[in-house]
Amino acid sequence: MVTELVTDEREFADLAPAWGRLYRRCSAATPFQSHAWLHSWWLSYGTRGRLALVVVRDGGELRAAAPLMRVRAPLPALVPLGGAISDYGDVLLDDEYAEPAASALAEALTRAARGALIDFREVRPGAAVERIHARWSGPRRRVRDSVCLELPARPMDELLERLPPSRAQRARAKLRKLTALGIEHRVVPHDEVDTALRRLLELHQLQWRGRKVTTEHVRPRFAEHLVRSVSRMVRSGDAMVTEFRIDGTVMAVDLTLMSPRLTGGYLYGADPRLRELKADVATMLLSACAEEAVSGERQVLSLLRGDEPYKSRWRPEEVVNQRLLLARRRTAPLMAAVALGVAARGRAKDLVLRWRERERGGGGGG
Repeated sequence: MVTELVTDEREFADLAPAWGRLYRRCSAATPFQSHAWLHSWWLSYGTRGRLALVVVRDGGELRAAAPLMRVRAPLPALVPLGGAISDYGDVLLDDEYAEPAASALAEALTRAARGALIDFREVRPGAAVERIHARWSGPRRRVRDSVCLELPARPMDELLERLPPSRAQRARAKLRKLTALGIEHRVVPHDEVDTALRRLLELHQLQWRGRKVTTEHVRPRFAEHLVRSVSRMVRSGDAMVTEFRIDGTVMAVDLTLMSPRLTGGYLYGADPRLRELKADVATMLLSACAEEAVSGERQVLSLLRGDEPYKSRWRPEEVVNQRLLLARRRTAPLMAAVALGVAARGRAKDLVLRWRERERGGGGGG
């Protein structure tokens, strides 16, 4: 196997066919490791001269790939492409050649790191990069990252059986309400995806009007990335855009991302009039997403990052992403600095939570 460091943007674009084949052969892959998502993200968010794709080739095929870029602040590091708008970070390993490919990739990453820390954020348990972490010969650390909530990929009827009887009864009533309102949904064909996604973003801004919205979701570069990447992903079966209509009027649009083993609801936009009609939007979206999740061999219906109350009512499993830090001996102090920063932020968060609980409980001070 031959390793290579790819820094040319045009070569990154040309890797699409081989990358796609590797992606299909990596059972741990999530939609955020697809070429369509990563290359589009680079076009919208990348900085020229910072690309650092580490690939392992076996003849004409890719057996492993680590989609990385160099950053200089707050510390010199190699970090995954995809940034904060991607819920999972990982490498790709060909399942059939996982052992030799992982060894070759680990060695190549050691050389590529030079004076930088390798910092993998949002690593889902069971991710391919865990093999690299296990083989790393230098200093390494593992710290806690974001919480994700997951359900099994089951039909809606089976998801309802997971709930306590009273809660399941309320959920069934909400489903009947959606039917009574005449809400119909349809999967958007690929030639209509661009229009549907722009409508999704319009509705997303509308539903959050007057409230704090994720700033990045309203920026032009995010819209450009979403339309460009998802258009390709729909064609390859890695994404699905669903419209929800009442009497022909689009009232909501949902984007679901998919990989061989996982389905995840990524972003939606809903007309505020749905709430005025007493339509439970979360139930509506989950029902459609569950319908798709049971197709193929997918095992997980992910609610992605965040433990918001509306997700918790479905009794999902809490899955904690990890942050994997890989260093060489001379960059071990960088790793220690990151780990200390994570620990300090964790302690500060705990103090804030305890203070809020104390205030709500009316506790007295000393």
